[in-house]
Amino acid sequence: MQTATKHWDTYQNEAVTEYTIENDHGVKLAILSWGATLHQLTVPTDKGDKNLVLSYHKMADYLDNPFYVCMGIGRTAGRITRGTFDLDGQTIHVDPNEGQNTLHGGPHGFNTVNWAGDLDTTDPNKARIILTHTFKGADDSFPGDLTARMIYTLDNHDRITLTFEGNSTALTLFNPTLHVYFNVGDDQLIAGQTLQINSQEHLDLDSEKLPTGQMVANAGTPYDFADGQNLGKAIRGLQDIPEKGFDDVYHVTPGADDTIAKLSDPQSGRAVTIKSKRNALVVFTANSFTSNMKLATGAGQPYMGVALEAQTLPDSQNFPEFGDVKLAPGETKQYEITYDLTY
Repeated sequence: MQTATKHWDTYQNEAVTEYTIENDHGVKLAILSWGATLHQLTVPTDKGDKNLVLSYHKMADYLDNPFYVCMGIGRTAGRITRGTFDLDGQTIHVDPNEGQNTLHGGPHGFNTVNWAGDLDTTDPNKARIILTHTFKGADDSFPGDLTARMIYTLDNHDRITLTFEGNSTALTLFNPTLHVYFNVGDDQLIAGQTLQINSQEHLDLDSEKLPTGQMVANAGTPYDFADGQNLGKAIRGLQDIPEKGFDDVYHVTPGADDTIAKLSDPQSGRAVTIKSKRNALVVFTANSFTSNMKLATGAGQPYMGVALEAQTLPDSQNFPEFGDVKLAPGETKQYEITYDLTY
C-alpha cells in the first residue's frame, strides 16, 4: 500500500488537502478534505488509469452547482419535509435550503466544511483516510453538537469501505451517505451500462420530491432493476416524465452479503458492487446536468454518471415506518457502505 498527502486547492481561504491511497494492484483512492469528497477512484487499464467516478479540477467547481458531486452528505441524506420533525415530543425546525424543505443536511451540511484528515497505514493490506468534523447545532440548526467521522478504507481485495461514525451531545438525527456518481465505462454517458438493484418497490414522491409515505411496485415498469436492466433503455422509458430519467428512492433488501446493487459495463467488464445494511438506495441519472459544469471529463450533460446513494429511507423522522435514524446523546452510531470493484 502506498499513501500520499498534498495541497490540492485553496477554497474560501482554506487549504484543501488531497489524501491518496494506492493498493498493490494499482487501484487508487483520492479523497479531498473539503466535503469529505471522493475525488478519484481509479483502476488500471491497458490505456492507463480510468477514474470510475465523476470529478472536477477545482474545489469551487464542486460547489458551484446543486448536484453534490461525490461529496459527503449529512447529518441527514434526502429531504426533510418543511424542515420540520418531531423528536422526543418536541417539534424541531431546521434550516431549509430547497424551498421550504431541508435537503442533504441543509445549508451547513457535510459537503460545506473542510474536514480534518489523517492517514492510517498500520495494516500492510489496507490503509485508511480518517476525516473528522464537529457540526455545532448553533451552526447547522440540528439538535446537539455532532462529532462525525468519515473513514475511507482501501484494501488489497480492491474494496473500498466507507464508515460513518457519529456521536452527539443531544438527541439528534444521523442518516449520512456519499453522493457518489459512477461511470464505469469508457463512453462519456452511462447509456450502455447495466444496473441491478435488490428492490421490488420505490418511494412514491410528490412534485417536490417529498415522500408521500406510499410505495410503488417496480415490476413491469422502467423502474424494475431486480434482474438488471440497461440504463439507456430504462431512461428512454421515462422520457414522458418531467425528469426524463431517474431521481428515485429504492426500498432495498440487502442480500446475504449485504449487496444491494451492482453497476456494470458489459463492454469493458468493469463493475462496482454496492453493499449496505440500510434499506434505501437513491438513484439519480444526472438528468439535469448542465453545460456550465466544468467536469474533468468535459462539460456537463445529462446521463454522464449515475448517483447511487445508500442510506436509510429519507424523511424517516416523519415516516417512522421507514426506519430509525435517531442518535442518542453519548451513543456512537456507525454505518458502512462497501464498494467492491471489478476491472
